[in-house]
Amino acid sequence: MLFMKRVVITGLGAITPLGNSVEEFWNNIVAGKSGAAPLTKFDTSKFKTKFGCEVKGFEATDYIEKKEIKKYDLYTQYAIAASDQAIKDAGLDFAAMPEEERYEVGVIWASGNGGIGTFEEQLKEYHLGDGTPRFSPYLIPKMIVDIAAGVISIRNKLYGPNYATVSACASSNTAIINAFDTIRTGKASIMVAGGSEAAITPSSIGGFNAAQALSKRNDDPEGASRPFDKTRDGFVAGEGAGALILEELEHALQRGAKIYAELVGGGMAADAYHLTGTHPDGLGAYLGMTKALKDAGITADQVDYVNAHATSTELGDVSELLGVKKVFGDHPVAISATKSMTGHLLGAAGAVESLICILALQHDTIPATINVTELDEHIPEGLNIIRGASVQQPLTYVLNNTFGFGGHTASSIFKKYTP
Repeated sequence: MLFMKRVVITGLGAITPLGNSVEEFWNNIVAGKSGAAPLTKFDTSKFKTKFGCEVKGFEATDYIEKKEIKKYDLYTQYAIAASDQAIKDAGLDFAAMPEEERYEVGVIWASGNGGIGTFEEQLKEYHLGDGTPRFSPYLIPKMIVDIAAGVISIRNKLYGPNYATVSACASSNTAIINAFDTIRTGKASIMVAGGSEAAITPSSIGGFNAAQALSKRNDDPEGASRPFDKTRDGFVAGEGAGALILEELEHALQRGAKIYAELVGGGMAADAYHLTGTHPDGLGAYLGMTKALKDAGITADQVDYVNAHATSTELGDVSELLGVKKVFGDHPVAISATKSMTGHLLGAAGAVESLICILALQHDTIPATINVTELDEHIPEGLNIIRGASVQQPLTYVLNNTFGFGGHTASSIFKKYTP
């Protein structure tokens, strides 16, 4: 039988609509601040949705040499920034680490859309021209979904496992679970994991509008993302990145690393139901959560908090809570939907919400679901949904749910670290 190693979190990084550092991000989450505002990246005058949760005040030159920036799509720039923060936060100096030690350090980085902004810009230039294919030599490496993982590896000379995960909005939770499995089975000692997204673009907003997925509450952007609320009308698009340093426990202890939390379980499953809709009974959510509990070796009544995927869509929110009710029964697990503040970061959502789960454990604080005035009557009764304001509560285990178009589900469980 394979002996599973323990895996801890030793570094965090964040580029988000609520701040470009972990501290700023967490403070705004606890305060219940919304990151939504009118969009500035393109002219939205003819779009049904004119707002979203953009990253604000991001300066790529804080992390990347000016001459290098043109090589990277914005989603990769966010990945570089968040991973640099996390590596620094973990106290890791890869440049000073012997090369053979870096053979055991890898990167798994996720994105649902990759360089969609670059792709749009290049096609626009092509169609506005005379038909001559004058594409940038950087088009392909800027566009492909795996390039952020590759760039993080190249920048830090990390020679361990390196790839991208794509499971739509479950992508970065999947990346974190895969990194967890890589370490605990002895295939790496340290993994940089997370996800980034920069998909606030005309085709993305237009496409989600056409799918009837986005809120059109243009007169109230800050109140538009309202998971579980009776009057919700769709999700609010977000962008940014979240990065985690996962490390084998003994390795972390030997170098005297600070430890934020322990990752103890991950479960992945599928709805096997619909291209974009979740199973009405929450089957995929139920399977992902129960697999994560089994993997962690704990029972449902040991979980203190669930960070729900809840995007503020009519069917998705209810189906997830049906799955939660089936898993947890009458156990009063606290539930909140932080997308009410961040918007939906698509492929980066799982990583950013993992940061929230880890910081919740650190501070014994459960963030609230904001903008909820009246619960949807289809939500199961008896659920402990935290709304209005964050609450102080001792926490030991927290569970993070993420689901994606195509029926993908991923649930991870973090535990308060005890030596």
